[in-house]
Amino acid sequence: MSRPSKSDKRKDKDGYVLRKGESQKKGDGRYVYTYTDGYKKRRYVYARTLVELRELEKKIRDDMTFDLDYSAASRMTLNDLFDRYIKQKYNLKPSTKLNYINNYRNHVRDGFGKKRIVDIRYTDIKIFYHELLVDKKLSISTVENINNAIHPAFKMAIRDQLLIRNPTDDIMGEIKKSKEFKSPEKRIALSIPEQKSFMQFLYNSPEYKGWYPIIAVLVGTGMRISECLGLRWEDVDMKERLISVNHTLEYRPIEEHGRCEKHIETPKTDAGERTIPIFDEVFEAILLEYQYQKCLGFCKEEIDGYSGFVFSTAENKTYLQTAVNNGIHRAVKAHNAQEKIKADLEGRDPIIVPDISAHNLRHTFCTRLCEVEQNLKVIMSIMGHSDIRTTMEIYAEVKKEKKQEVLSNLQGKIIIS
Repeated sequence: MSRPSKSDKRKDKDGYVLRKGESQKKGDGRYVYTYTDGYKKRRYVYARTLVELRELEKKIRDDMTFDLDYSAASRMTLNDLFDRYIKQKYNLKPSTKLNYINNYRNHVRDGFGKKRIVDIRYTDIKIFYHELLVDKKLSISTVENINNAIHPAFKMAIRDQLLIRNPTDDIMGEIKKSKEFKSPEKRIALSIPEQKSFMQFLYNSPEYKGWYPIIAVLVGTGMRISECLGLRWEDVDMKERLISVNHTLEYRPIEEHGRCEKHIETPKTDAGERTIPIFDEVFEAILLEYQYQKCLGFCKEEIDGYSGFVFSTAENKTYLQTAVNNGIHRAVKAHNAQEKIKADLEGRDPIIVPDISAHNLRHTFCTRLCEVEQNLKVIMSIMGHSDIRTTMEIYAEVKKEKKQEVLSNLQGKIIIS
């Protein structure tokens, strides 16, 4: 740094010579560096000391040595960047790609997406995501899905020498730390009494017994609904009592015409492809489904070369996820109505099953598994979790509830006087 000089060059209040673009504010004494960026825009950076300012200047000069395509970047909007990114993502699963496109179209394209990428800063992204969460009441998972599409798009822009930095770096971690962020609602898993009561109701109900096999398989294997619906007889080894999970059955819109169609997809991650042991109750449920189909006819539908599906409708076609979930909702209501009457006659509190979906049955299985198994790797493998943090969250939740249960049972049993 230059020492105080008696020359007529510009100096700060301590007598140090200021370089081109440097100045010092009279009010608070902060130092300012003014420069013109590659987009011909006037920029300003501030620092408390001249040393800090010079460090910022060096960083700016280093950044400006990048051979950026300023002309292309200044014309490109976030919409242009996203379209360019999604067009070259050949390895994305069709359902994942469609999810990105739909979320982007619904929440980004007509507003924030019109911004030029050179004008978007970290704070802009943070404010935008905050608006989606607070004003539009989107779930954190939806915002994460949007970020999962935008973040790699900006990453591509850096590789293409359009930008220097990614304004979405570490943004979701920061969002989740904010006081406005609300943790996702706790997953619902059936308690053991609820599970027993509901399954007994299904098995004994003339109206709902047809739903028993698929619900028993869902709650007894922890399969995702798309995995269960895509299950074929050849994937079930009744001799070795193993189920091979190697594909999913999806029902999604097709980009070309927008109509929904059934398609077979491979698991999104390697962890999704796995084998699951068949427990006795699941074994009996699969046999029951086989007997049903011997009477009603086996599934005749062929989807992307796959046929021989285990679960089929009365029309010998595969189920849609919505049909299964609607069936579960109706069965739960019927169970609760019957249980209230039964409990009243028996003079006890009714066992009321919460409103659940197929995913809650998967979570119920995982909960039962965590109650008896401590090896997280085993749980992760059976569930097909790609991230062990998911397994750990459920495991910690189960153990916390078990701890509370144990402490409640100790109430009045510890004699201290």
